[in-house]
This record gives sequence, structure tokens and C-alpha cells, in this order.
Amino acid sequence: MSLSRSRLLQEMGLGPVWRLRDAPGGEPVAEDAADEAAAVPVAAAEPAAARHGTENRPALPVDAGAVAGMDWPALRSAVAGCTACGLCRERKQAVLGVGDEQADWLFIGEGPGAEEDARGEPFVGQAGKLLDAMLAAIDLTRGDNVYIANAVKCRPPGNRTPEADEMAACRPYLQRQIALLRPKLIVLLGRAAMHAVLNEEGALGASRGKLFEYRDGERVVPVIVTYHPAYLLRNLPDKAKAWEDLCFARRTMRQQQRAGQDLPLPGD
Repeated sequence: MSLSRSRLLQEMGLGPVWRLRDAPGGEPVAEDAADEAAAVPVAAAEPAAARHGTENRPALPVDAGAVAGMDWPALRSAVAGCTACGLCRERKQAVLGVGDEQADWLFIGEGPGAEEDARGEPFVGQAGKLLDAMLAAIDLTRGDNVYIANAVKCRPPGNRTPEADEMAACRPYLQRQIALLRPKLIVLLGRAAMHAVLNEEGALGASRGKLFEYRDGERVVPVIVTYHPAYLLRNLPDKAKAWEDLCFARRTMRQQQRAGQDLPLPGD
């Protein structure tokens, strides 16, 4: 039986927290790497056989030109066999993304955690449950006009924040995903995603409430940043700020859709 939005938020313990303020207030909240680490236990080291032999492969840079011409099946195959950085040595599997491949909404996080590495799908742990609740709060559902990806496709050891060179190695894959999806709006979840997509080095809190741009050739896609769900699990008061960001994202999407084909909108 499907749950109403209010019931779903109650089940997630979000009910009184997701109240929209008149305007974002207070000073930006600093984030650190531990805040944005996935809220899942660290798995024990896997035997070499479980890593598909990648631990002994030399690092091979991604051929960005080749990736730029790939369709979805070729992209999945390339990511599954990628050895462009050291993250391939400890992974169980690469995690490309999940959802509607013609989605208007693209949500980008930082990287797979332990559960994502095991199951091959982004945002399936506690942070994933919170993300699903956040989507439901603005009348969205995972997989229905929504695609979810990460800045890096392999799990960083100990669920740490991806390093700059790791995000750079994965960037051609992420850029190709965006080109194939042709989203109307990108929502970046957390500071690492903001750095990977926008090359913004500042604090995430200072970038909230602003509309950025991602350029894909002649296409310009609006971009909004908000907190990573794993950060929100450890900083409950900031859920109200994330709710403000989601409302901002929905208003932006309405403008994008009405400027296009005047499509029916969730909640209208």
C-alpha cells in the first residue's frame, strides 16, 4: 500500500523538520569530510577473487574522446571495466547510476558507499532512504523522471570523500551521462559533487540558493546545490535548509518546463 507524502515523511522522522522558512537564514554551516561520508558500516576487505582482478591492473586514463561517443550500453561496459584510478582495486563493482534515462531531473552525489558497492545502485542505504523521502516531498519518485548518479563510480575506501584526481578520472563518464540524459535541471548533493561538476571550491553553505550553469556544448543546464543526505542524517537541523533548496529546485524546474513544452508538473 502506498503511503501519503505526510505519512512517508513521518515514517522517516522528518515531519516537523521539513518546514519551509521565509528565507534561508543564519550563517552557512561548515561541512567536513566525515559529515558527508555515507552513513553505512565499512565492509571488511574483500578477497581478490571478488574484485574481478582489478587490483593488479595498471591505471589506464579514460579516453574522453571515445567516451563522448558512447551510447548507454557502451558507457555501462566502459565504467564496469574502468581502471583509471586506484578506486578500482577495492571495489566489488562500479556503480554508474540508476533511473529514467530520459529524466528531466538529475541528482548527483559523491560516490558509492558500502551498500551501493555491494548492490550496484547509488543511494540504497540510510542516506538513500532519506533521499527518497526528499524526492517524495516534492512529488518525485526514484526512477520516474529522475536519474541518480555520483561524481565517482567506485567506492572510496572507508567511504571517505573522493579525492580530486579520482573525480577527474571519472569526469568523462559523468559528462557523457549528462549528455545522454539531457536533463532540464541538475541537483548536486554535497560539496564533492559541487566540486566535481562546477569546479567550485568554496563551502557548500555559501552556494545554496544560487542558480549555477552546466554547459554541454550549446546546451545550458541550470544547477542547484544542496546538502548530501548523509550529512543531513548527522545534522538534523539543516534538513529545513535542504527543504528550502528543494522548493527552489521545484520552482526552477517549473520555469524550465513552462519555457519548453508546457508539460504537466508534479503537484499542479
